[in-house]
Amino acid sequence: MTLLRGDALSEAFDRGSAAYDRLVAASPGYHAHLRRSARRLGLADGGAGLRVLDLGCGTGASTEALIAAAPLARVTGVDASAGMLERAAAKPRLTHVEFVHAPAEALADRLAPGSFDAVFAGYLLRNVQDADAVLGLVRRLLVPSGRLAVHEYTLGGSPVDRVVWNAVCSTIIRPAGRLTGDAWLYRHLQESVNTFDTAPEFAGRLREAGFQGVRVLPLPGWQTGITHTFVGRTAQEA
Repeated sequence: MTLLRGDALSEAFDRGSAAYDRLVAASPGYHAHLRRSARRLGLADGGAGLRVLDLGCGTGASTEALIAAAPLARVTGVDASAGMLERAAAKPRLTHVEFVHAPAEALADRLAPGSFDAVFAGYLLRNVQDADAVLGLVRRLLVPSGRLAVHEYTLGGSPVDRVVWNAVCSTIIRPAGRLTGDAWLYRHLQESVNTFDTAPEFAGRLREAGFQGVRVLPLPGWQTGITHTFVGRTAQEA
């Protein structure tokens, strides 16, 4: 299968946006894991005075997780799918969030360097055309000592992790996608994880992109060894 990229992926998410929240709500731990990863940003004082970017915010599940972790932060949500953003903007708890319709790669022309104190990226990096370029952009958007948390499907490297992932996709995720008419999107989900970095490889990618203090943190339940939180910081000013 050729993975969906760019406009084709955005259009697939547009079509799948109506059923997306129902499907992810049926995944054990989905929202709890996002909240755990958001807390791992370690934003003090409820995020008071901080600017936080939710990159690839989708229907706003990750945005809600950020607000739970840092209710006083000023949050901006960005996504390439207009359909997903429409769902996010309609949620009562997110009426004060600024939403921007743009692919991650286009933000260099829209946001100034040092615009954010922290960036959260949930289920994004394996879906972009050039993950290294996006990480470079994220680093430029952050202030010195700015914080990054990436919440992503990244297999741990054990053959068992890959077996579990593909079994769950074959028996639960892809059949659910077919029922909603979004078979291509959820087939893409399975294969994008199979072909993306393992957790150690992605941690190395973050270090190569200039992030310091990179740590790989597991998540509990069936997603242990499948989904991880990656945290890191930009360098301090000289």
